[in-house]
Amino acid sequence: MKQLLIHMNQTHTQAALLVDEQLTEFFVEQTTERSLVGNFYKGIVQNVLPGMQAAFIDIGIMKNAFIYIDDMLDPNMDKQPQQKPTISQVTYPGQELIVQVVKDPFGNKGARVTTHYNLAGRWLVYMPKADYIGISKKVVDEQEKERLKQIGAKLISDVEGIILRTAAIGKTMESLQADVDHLRHVWQHITDTANNTQAPYLLHSEEQLLKRIFRDLYQSDVDEIWVSSPELHDEVQLIMKLVAPQESPEIRSYVQQQHAIISQYGVHKQLVSAFGRKIPLNNGGYIIWEETEALTVIDVNTGKFVGHNNLEDTLYQTNAEAAELIVRLLRLRDTGGIIIIDFIDMEHEENRNRIYKILHDSVKYDGAKCVVFGWTRLGLMELTRKKARDSYTSKYLQEIQLK
Repeated sequence: MKQLLIHMNQTHTQAALLVDEQLTEFFVEQTTERSLVGNFYKGIVQNVLPGMQAAFIDIGIMKNAFIYIDDMLDPNMDKQPQQKPTISQVTYPGQELIVQVVKDPFGNKGARVTTHYNLAGRWLVYMPKADYIGISKKVVDEQEKERLKQIGAKLISDVEGIILRTAAIGKTMESLQADVDHLRHVWQHITDTANNTQAPYLLHSEEQLLKRIFRDLYQSDVDEIWVSSPELHDEVQLIMKLVAPQESPEIRSYVQQQHAIISQYGVHKQLVSAFGRKIPLNNGGYIIWEETEALTVIDVNTGKFVGHNNLEDTLYQTNAEAAELIVRLLRLRDTGGIIIIDFIDMEHEENRNRIYKILHDSVKYDGAKCVVFGWTRLGLMELTRKKARDSYTSKYLQEIQLK
């Protein structure tokens, strides 16, 4: 059974996705202090740093944002000049421009911004100046890929670009057209506002977590939705009518005072376990999770598991369970960068291939880009993954880890 739990109080909005009571996704947002990622601003360039190929931009928050040269070139790489220009050739102090936040301020660093704009919808991502059509790599059916590509070509005009998301599979031309029309209207509002305001100015805020959950995470295979209050129940019903009017999942309110819905389903307990250094496997084995500045290293051990048939089978069973757990934990911990897994050595090449296939097939369900490169010559498994969440979620999860 797949369940979506949503808890909202004065400080946080939390959302958890459970499959057969096992936590697979978790998101949290401060109710009052939200992430800036996705917001659009009209900014004014303050400093240009040729030595860093970057510029600082006043967007109206405490610290100036910064932008790299690559984020100021044409978003379509085929249209970029062969010889990359200097930052001084593309911008200057006092220039006003629309920028979108891609990374929150952190520590002494300001927010990172870009001019490669994008607006996410239910079925697609609209890029007003990208001039290309992309299809999610998770769409593997060639016939469906071609169908979406042909629809995409009819949806955009001039320099517009779109990426058809995995959720677009099987959707009609009319549904996708409605998504584009809505996002195009949002972009028009952003540019109109920019033309009539002085920098710095907030032009558009990314939607709150509650709406993003139903835009990005909700799928028709969710069996139940639990919410923390009758008021939230009504709000979720309204959002469902907007983003998925054809679907009618069961929405229940959990209003007991003793426990929040998140606690009732053991979400924090599972998070604490997921963030430990030593994480047990169901069969008695365990993994050790070490994060360094350069990479993440995961070591697999048989522990108390002695198996039933022979040594090779015992090692394979342990590695197979660890592989499935590691993929789930990469999503929960939002681990990014280089990941090295030291599985237990196995003699049979066939079993090594089976472990690779488990990882390769499982990461397809990860919303973030995750690539499994395979075995190194030293017998280690190599992966890379792009972090998917904002800095506050990472901070909250680190706090969970320390409790």
